[in-house]
Amino acid sequence: MSRADTGARVPAARAASHEETAVSASQTDGDETTADVAPGDQRPTVEVTPGREPWAGYESLIRWGGLVVAILASFVTGVFELLLTTLRAGDLVSVWSGDAIGSGGGPLLGLSVVLAAVLNYGIAWFAVTTTRRKWALGPPWALWTLMMLLAAGVRTSEGDYLLGGENWIALVMILVGSLTYAVYSYRLILKRTLP
Repeated sequence: MSRADTGARVPAARAASHEETAVSASQTDGDETTADVAPGDQRPTVEVTPGREPWAGYESLIRWGGLVVAILASFVTGVFELLLTTLRAGDLVSVWSGDAIGSGGGPLLGLSVVLAAVLNYGIAWFAVTTTRRKWALGPPWALWTLMMLLAAGVRTSEGDYLLGGENWIALVMILVGSLTYAVYSYRLILKRTLP
């Protein structure tokens, strides 16, 4: 059973190439008759319908959606990085037994510093790429920085700071994370084009 018998549509480019081949074959034979075509065969027909215009609101929806996702990602990664500032080498074993992060022994691990640099760069790239606007870098950057400043300056009900001054990993993470946004912003200014 051929495609013409099933009623399937043939793509326009493919149908045009079939027509050109048939025309060139009939021109080279020199006669108008088609001796090669059986009497019952029919050529496939091409129905060309104009494409529907996409809804004009998709672009705006993607821009705002990208900005919301970038802001939420900034919040989630910020909380995750804050939790990992007290991660110690001994926590790799003690967390599996149900103890809290920071309860193990050993030196502090700088995993939150690395995560702050990598994740903030990714969030900045995502915000600018999905919205196609340079200003979209600002809201995730501002939210992340405000979260870090509040965590460093707010006391709990017991009088403890969320990020203590003796936790040098947390201070370096705040510096590196904010500088990552600043470097990405500076590169956008210098390039004058979007990524």
